[in-house]
Order: sequence, then structure tokens, then C-alpha cells
Amino acid sequence: MTGHAGVWLGIDLGTQSVRVVAVTASGRIVGAGARPLTGRREAGRHEQDPEQWWRATAAACAEALRDVAPGTVRAVAVDGTSGTVVLTDDAGTPLTPGLMYDDTRATEEARRADEAGAAVWEELGYRRMQPAWALPKLLWLLDRHEGPARLAHQVDFVNRRLAGHAVPTDLGNALKTGAHLIEEAWPADVMDALGVPAGTLPELVRPGTPIGTVCAAAAEATGIPEGTAIIAGTTDGCAAQLGAGRLTVGSWNCVLGTTLVLKGVSTELVHDPYGAVYSHRAPDGEWLPGGASSTGAGVLARDFAGRDLRALDGLAARHEPARALAYPLVSEGERFPFTAPEARGFLLGSTGDEADDYAAILQGVAYIERLCFDHLDLLGAPTGGDIALTGGGARSAYWCRLRADVLGRPVVVPANPEPALGAAVLAASPGRRVAEVAAEMVAVRDTIDPGPHAGRFDDGYLRLVGELERRGWLPAPTAAHARARTASERAAPTQEGTPR
Repeated sequence: MTGHAGVWLGIDLGTQSVRVVAVTASGRIVGAGARPLTGRREAGRHEQDPEQWWRATAAACAEALRDVAPGTVRAVAVDGTSGTVVLTDDAGTPLTPGLMYDDTRATEEARRADEAGAAVWEELGYRRMQPAWALPKLLWLLDRHEGPARLAHQVDFVNRRLAGHAVPTDLGNALKTGAHLIEEAWPADVMDALGVPAGTLPELVRPGTPIGTVCAAAAEATGIPEGTAIIAGTTDGCAAQLGAGRLTVGSWNCVLGTTLVLKGVSTELVHDPYGAVYSHRAPDGEWLPGGASSTGAGVLARDFAGRDLRALDGLAARHEPARALAYPLVSEGERFPFTAPEARGFLLGSTGDEADDYAAILQGVAYIERLCFDHLDLLGAPTGGDIALTGGGARSAYWCRLRADVLGRPVVVPANPEPALGAAVLAASPGRRVAEVAAEMVAVRDTIDPGPHAGRFDDGYLRLVGELERRGWLPAPTAAHARARTASERAAPTQEGTPR
């Protein structure tokens, strides 16, 4: 068993698995564990069993701590998928399935939330709720449940099991539930107008705030020593931002996991009239603008299950650009860089060549990533800093290079590109600036420059922009801005520090 001066535990609740890392003050991972998660998808429905979240967390923690001396564990923090919620009773027992971040059944409830909270949403910059957000889903669940209930975000459910009692939620996870991030409080008038019963919502704290200690029952289940501090976590996208160490104004982190999440840093709140971009509050006080797309690597897990993806990467490199054009949605409906619940994925011009179809999917995700930056630039968000690539997709060296080529600028790949590291950064942050802790814990593994002929992807990108606009999903101003930026870049060399 290995001893260290101090070890911090980060728990990442993802879509397909729970990942846990034990990290030293210098960022060295001395223990790791993971357990799979399963769910149910059908049309706009996506549910998971909350009890499975806890069982997987307990087993992954025990694995991560197998060779770590118990006396060295200082604190634990949890991040989870943004907008995932469940109703529980007062004891924390789930009363409903967990409605996942991309469950889009609450369309009517989103309209109700917008009617009641229009002034608040306008002030917070996103202007309207999306059906996949937590507040519409809370209303949807309350309409179908009889009797008292409490809301728990995914991280709240696990934190309650760790603590053995009710715990506050963090402002990061509470954003999509309607928390007023400027006042750091629930908008009582809005919740009253929507009929949310008193006592349904948890207390609010900033990420990085101590919220309890690990209880005896949780210690026995997880291997985390009893009395270990529990620190308020955040969403998986914000945790990935911390784990990437990209915390200066204008820097961005692109998390390519099951879905694609972009998160940047700004001193000012970014306002999006189209409702696709929202801004979390950083633990140190800045704003973290960004959004979550419904495209991502989950398409590969679905359509190429059991295949050797590294071998397919090698074949895809011969199809640049691909003949087919893909809009690879993991589930129905899009959330960023535009909102379109009716959006459906497509593959146009397929010739039956598997390698070309696979290449089209990789390129399609990269095109959406580029469109995200074009939309952010349209809104005036600062985009001139570093771009880091994290998430499971960052393990593919080929896909990282492809994304650098499509973006037309350098990208960095952190040594340990995962949200669990960001959760560990939060666990180590009380009493310090989170940016300082991240600077000590996060190392860069590689910097990837775009190739000399990266512009060969411009036509494919503009084809996708045109198709998305033609189908009525992409707003005309965003499409026009994407074309204008591409034309500008074609007319002049790419300016270093400005993503296309």
C-alpha cells in the first residue's frame, strides 16, 4: 500500500460509466477505478436507475483506493451529467427513475418554465429553457408523482449517500434547474408560479464548498475513510474545464465523450438570444460560458460496437474529406450550437464504404465543434485562448489531429484528460483559488498543430452548415457568420489564437 502526504478523490458520473481517480497534490494519479452504467433510450426518453449510480460509485471508489493508505485521503468531490435529476423521499430513496441530461420529453413544461421565468432567464443570458434542462424535467416528474418529494441532481443523490444525510446542491448543477446564479439563490417567485412545493429544492452552495463528511455506512461501501470531507462538486462539463487547467479568460475546453461539451472562461456573462449557450459561475467568480451538443462519440459506441476503433481511425485517415456528409446525433434533438428538439441525425451520400462512413462521422463531430465556436464568436464570447481536448474522444490521436485541422488552429491535450481529475481539483480547493490548484495538478501531454492543408475540410463544413440551415434547425445568423468566418480565413492566414 502506497502512502502520500495527501490524496484527493474525484468521482465522475458519466453516461456510460462512473470513473474515480485518487490524485496527489502534484496531479499524479495513484489510484483509479471505473464501473459501467446502463440506461434506457427510446425516442426522447433516456433514463437510468439511480441506485445503479451508487452501486457503481461504491465499487469504483473501492477499486481506486485499493493501494492508497487510508490516512492520506483528505477529501472527495463528485461531478455529474448536467441536467440529470431524480425525485427522492426525505430519506434519499429514489421515487422515480433518473431522467438523464438529454431526455427531451418535457417540451410543454419548458414552455411553462419560460412563461414564468422569462425575466430571470433573460438576465442570466440564456433567455429560455430547453426541454432537456432540469427545471422542465422537475415539472414533468412532479406532474406524474403524487405526494411529497425532493429534487436531487445526479451528484446530490451520490453525495447524500456519501454523507448519510441531506446535502446542498452546487450552483453548477443548479443552473439548469433555474437557480439565479447572480444572486446565488432560487427565484422564489418563479418557483411559486410553477407550483414547485416548498421544500422540494435543496440549498445552494458554490462548487468547492465543504458540505459534509463521509458516514460510516458509505465508508464501508466505498473504502473512503469515515470522516473524509465531502466538497461540493459541479457538472461534468465544468469539471472537465477544471481538469484541463484552462481557466484563463478566452481559453476553452472541448469535452468529447458520449456527447460534445464546450466550456470557456469569460469575465462577463455571455447572452445568447437563441438559448443554446448558458454560463455557469466559476468557483473563483468568473463565468464559464458554453453548451452541450447531442453529437459525440456515443455514435461510435452505438454504430460500431465491438469494433477496433484504432484500426478504423487508420482507415479514416485515407478519407479526408469523406465523400459522405454526417450529422452524427447520439439522440434525437439538438441543444448546441443551436436548439432544435426536432433535429435528427443523418448520413448523406454514403457509398456503402464503411471507412468513408466512419470518417464522415468523425468529421461531422468536428464540424459541429467548429460551428460551436462560430456561434460563440457571433455572440462576442472571448475565444482567443488555448483550446484543450478532453473526454474519451481525446484518447484517439487521429481524432485530435483531425479536430485541430477542422478548427484550423493548435489544440492541447492534457496528460489526464478527464472530468474526474477536475472533481479532484475541487476536492483540494477549499481555502485556495481553484485556478492555483489546477495549475499544480494539471499537466499537458501534447500540443497538436493543424496540418498544412487543413483548409480541405472547409467545403465539407459549409455543406453541413447549409444542410442544417435548409432543414430549419440552424438559425440564419449563425449560418451566415460561419460562412463569413470561413471566407475570411480563406482570404488570409489563420490568426494564431483565434479558432475558426
